[in-house]
Amino acid sequence: GERPKKRIMIVDDEENIRFLYKEELEEEGFMVELAKNGQEALEKLSLFKPDLITLDIKMPGMDGIETLKRIRETERHLPIIMCSAYGEYKQDFTTWASDAYVVKCADLTELKTTIRKLLGLL
Repeated sequence: GERPKKRIMIVDDEENIRFLYKEELEEEGFMVELAKNGQEALEKLSLFKPDLITLDIKMPGMDGIETLKRIRETERHLPIIMCSAYGEYKQDFTTWASDAYVVKCADLTELKTTIRKLLGLL
């Protein structure tokens, strides 16, 4: 009776980041779907039905904060982690409807721990 894999959607406009996250999270046993922008994320949402989303803040077009608002219109309880290369948003993040905030770095330990926490896997 193996538990079904938890599904994670990575939303980031940088291809290298998307593939890094995908590779590392698949290694951890997650199923991963990628979206290169907010629009694509919204389109894939109902098809992929993720258990959790990681969302880049700075993206051309619809940024992460706008994307977050749009996702929240239909998915009130879906865990969402905001990712940014900068720490400057951290103090604002409580005003957003996201569940966590992770500063991007090559070491994904913090991200993985946060994902596990939000999915109740720790």
